[in-house]
Formats: sequence, structure tokens, C-alpha cells
Amino acid sequence: MDHLEQATQGYSLPRIGEKAPDFTAKTTHGDISLQDYKGRWVVLFSHPADFTPVCTSEFVAFQEVYDRLRDMNTELIGLSIDSVSSHIAWVRNMEENFNTTIEFPIIADLNQKVATKYGMIMPESDGTETSRAVFVIDDNQTIRALIYYPLSTGRNIEEIVRLVKALRTTDEHGVSTPANWQPGDKGIVKPPQTKAEANERMNNREYECVDWYYCKKEIN
Repeated sequence: MDHLEQATQGYSLPRIGEKAPDFTAKTTHGDISLQDYKGRWVVLFSHPADFTPVCTSEFVAFQEVYDRLRDMNTELIGLSIDSVSSHIAWVRNMEENFNTTIEFPIIADLNQKVATKYGMIMPESDGTETSRAVFVIDDNQTIRALIYYPLSTGRNIEEIVRLVKALRTTDEHGVSTPANWQPGDKGIVKPPQTKAEANERMNNREYECVDWYYCKKEIN
């Protein structure tokens, strides 16, 4: 059994639509539990290690969008297999060198319990680093999206903001979002399920239809 099998033994890696695994962990803001965030959306993300350049660029970028996420009732939680002391020192370093105060908590997952539950340890890390994983968890604590990046590639933070907005738009307006959708764009209406509905769809002035299966509408 290799290190990845050992790390994931006893756990079924979470998938979209499943309940997010609960946890209680030490962070730069004290002990937190996922249960503390009920009623709010959460972006839980892992990074390989403190005091590394790509991770530093990501944390600065996450902080830049934090107010926008909170306006959408969404919180950020970071995580790596580093100690609280290391996290605190790194946060202080970013404040000094990048004029950025990290306002969200960072989990110190030294025992790898949270990383294991969420499948954040990849073979490329040799079991000593968490990958660049992102989990979007809704206000009912259901996993709505997940993204993995390799250690060498920094995340597009604006895409994560767009993803949260798109998921919330789907919930609020009952539409899907097309490729490259941005807030303010039209949403895609669910395809009709019967021929009668298809005929009716083409005559509905509320919709902008290319064909019976591809219709958009304004989102107010």
C-alpha cells in the first residue's frame, strides 16, 4: 500500500453533491469547526507550504477578493500541513512585505486529518504537502464544486469568485450559466422535457432562443 492509499484509507473522497466532511481544527483564528459556518458558503482551499512564492501570491490575491466573497455570504478558509506558529509568522511576513493583512483563518493540519478527508494530498507531494485544492461548500454544507491545480500552477482567483457567483445565480434564478458567463450575462434555461414544451419555448418572448434546446433569459 503506497502513501496515498494509506492517507485515504477509510475515507471516500468527497464528490459534488455530497455533504462536506465535518472537521474541527486549529487555525490562526483559534479552533474552528465546519459546523460554525452553517448558513454561509465556504471556499476551503489548501496550499502546499508556507513561505513559498506561488502560495504567497495566491494568499495575497485571495485577500484582495475577500470582501467581495463576504458580500456573497461566502467565507474563506485556508489549509496546509504547517503549524499555527508557521502560519502566524507567514501572515506577519505578508503584512510586512506585501502590505496585506490576511483576515481569514488558516488551518494548521499537522496531523493531516482534514487534508485526508478532503483528498488534498496528491502523489506528486510525496505525502508531505497538500495540493492546490479548492472546495466550494454551500450554506447547507453540500459540496458544490471542486478544483485541483498542480503544485507548479497558481490559481486564477477571479475564476473562483466567478464560480461562486455562478452557483449562487443557479440557486437564486433556476438557470444554468454558459461558457465564460459573467455576472450580468443571460442565463441558460433548462431544456424542455416534452415536444409540447419545446414548441411553447420557441414562442415564449421571455426567452432568447437559438433553437428549442438552447434558450437564454435575462437574470434580474
